[in-house]
Amino acid sequence: MGARGGRITDGHGKTVKATSEWKLHILGAILLAALAICSRNFSDRGGPYFMASLALAGIAYLLAVREFFATPEFPQRVVVIGLILAAVWHVEFLRLPPGDDDDIHRYVWDGRLQRLGYNPYIVVPSDPAVKALHTPETRTLNNPDLPSPYPAGAQLFFRTVTAIHESVFAFKVAFVVCDFAIVFVLLDLLRTSGRGAHLVLAYAWNPLLAIEVAGSGHIDIVGALLLVISVAALARSWRAIAAMMFGLAVAVKFLPIVLLPLYWKRVRIRDAALAAAVVGLLYLPFLNHDRIPIGSLGTYVMGFRFNGPVFGILHHVVPPHLLAGLAVLAGFLAAVWLRRNSTTHVGTAAPAVHRAQRADAFVWPMFSWEKFAWPMAASLLCAPVVFPWYLLWLLPFLIPTTASTLLIILWTVSIVPTYIMWHLRTLGRPWGALPVWVMLLEYGCVTMAGAIIWLRRIRRA
Repeated sequence: MGARGGRITDGHGKTVKATSEWKLHILGAILLAALAICSRNFSDRGGPYFMASLALAGIAYLLAVREFFATPEFPQRVVVIGLILAAVWHVEFLRLPPGDDDDIHRYVWDGRLQRLGYNPYIVVPSDPAVKALHTPETRTLNNPDLPSPYPAGAQLFFRTVTAIHESVFAFKVAFVVCDFAIVFVLLDLLRTSGRGAHLVLAYAWNPLLAIEVAGSGHIDIVGALLLVISVAALARSWRAIAAMMFGLAVAVKFLPIVLLPLYWKRVRIRDAALAAAVVGLLYLPFLNHDRIPIGSLGTYVMGFRFNGPVFGILHHVVPPHLLAGLAVLAGFLAAVWLRRNSTTHVGTAAPAVHRAQRADAFVWPMFSWEKFAWPMAASLLCAPVVFPWYLLWLLPFLIPTTASTLLIILWTVSIVPTYIMWHLRTLGRPWGALPVWVMLLEYGCVTMAGAIIWLRRIRRA
């Protein structure tokens, strides 16, 4: 046993690290096999083979997160092998066609309409007058009686992809590229903050990425990329870029708007004004009689229901528009609380932050970027609809360094039973009516884990 650089090292530490490394390799192999089986049953989402293999993948992922949490550092080869495995199972799903009525068909339609000179917030896909505008891929889009609900930032992305190639496969490729881009941004954040690069696998190995990015293809991953770039810019005090990327993320979907308190006094007023101007310019091509268009967003809030625990309990006594406001308020208050409890004087901040800030400023430990997940999670818990792909917004911020972060990581796995709704629909069950046991299992697991963490903290105190 000897001392090097103030640290005591011995053979036991090397043995523990080697054991953890082999555990990760085994868990990665299990993930690869489970997701391969899942991909072969992707056409029967929610079916028994799909659910069993995805559940196995989720368990293997949670065990891997446990190793990430317990081991401060792994060799670089672990990260390289882990990312190669993630790329392999992404390709497995990328080559598969999405469901006939998946959201990705709406993306193709919206992009196509814009390129033909139409407004996707006005045109209704089922209108006989636009029947000739459809392609084989857009005829099966979901909710054809409604115009588009997607904000202007998403519409810009739709138009860009369709300008390159008008197909669902082109969108899936674009989404996977965004997924991989998040990996590189996270690696940079981990390096800058002095954390182990292996923690990026806590993001890259999450099964939801394979299912909802490479498999179904959802615009949420684009918003998540813009948001994580914004956080990375904050870490370097690139405040104008941070503000603009945040504005663009909100323009993809409105969920991250609840993070505004975390940007308070961390970006300048002129940066915020620039971001607002950019978002405003995105809406200019879609103005209808000088009104900002929202498409079918109002119909979505008023009528769509799926897997929303708080909304499901209160919607009988509280109007839907007030409950939607409650969802925004819950996320906003969570962000305010985190902002107040994470503010420190510059003198106690990390050196990299200290150099980037003025002496009279109050700053936040920039590299605690996992705090960005909680306000969005609080808002989703109160939302009328909680689809699995909505959690894509949270994934880049779930670096397993605190026990509380593990709760949301657990949620990304416990939400897997909701896929049974896709199978039940093929059997004639009405859409949205999840079995009670599914929601009890999903939220019960998170609640029990939260109670265990709380009791342990009390005992330590």
